Amino acid sequence: MSSPSKRREMDLMKLMMSDYKVEMINDGMQEFYVEFNGPKDSPYHGGVWKIRVELPDAYPYKSPSIGFINKIYHPNVDEMSGSVCLDVINQTWSPMFDLVNVFEVFLPQLLLYPNPSDPLNGEAAALMMRDRAAYEQRVKEYCENYAKPEDIGAKAEEKSSDEELSEDEYAASDDEEIAGKPDP
Repeated sequence: MSSPSKRREMDLMKLMMSDYKVEMINDGMQEFYVEFNGPKDSPYHGGVWKIRVELPDAYPYKSPSIGFINKIYHPNVDEMSGSVCLDVINQTWSPMFDLVNVFEVFLPQLLLYPNPSDPLNGEAAALMMRDRAAYEQRVKEYCENYAKPEDIGAKAEEKSSDEELSEDEYAASDDEEIAGKPDP
């Protein structure tokens, strides 16, 4: 096994052994989701996000790709794609960093100290610079609407191709309407 794949495996295991919920996307160890909570002392506190992490073949020499799956209102996160504009991850990444650093240092720092002068979400950056209180209120609204524990669970179910009725929906459905009228 080559050194980068050993390191990838070790970093992933370290992340799984920490307090983060990790969900593998497929059989490989290169793509996975991590449950991330908004930092205390920020308007993001109480929010829960599903973060998609993709490790390049050259990891740890090349930075991981990080993206928010459920919506977040932040100047440095693209609202539509969830991509993160984060200098430490994208430009100044070093093999000395690991995946736990991403979730314990880099992402909390991003949420605590947004950089409106380098925005991916121009509206959020403009609002933050113009009216900090209104910006923080919008952040809290997004947390309430898109970043609850059920939102990250619902996001995974949305991508499922099998649409199933819950037991209550099934019991409440009218079998005759679904099956049609019996033949005479």
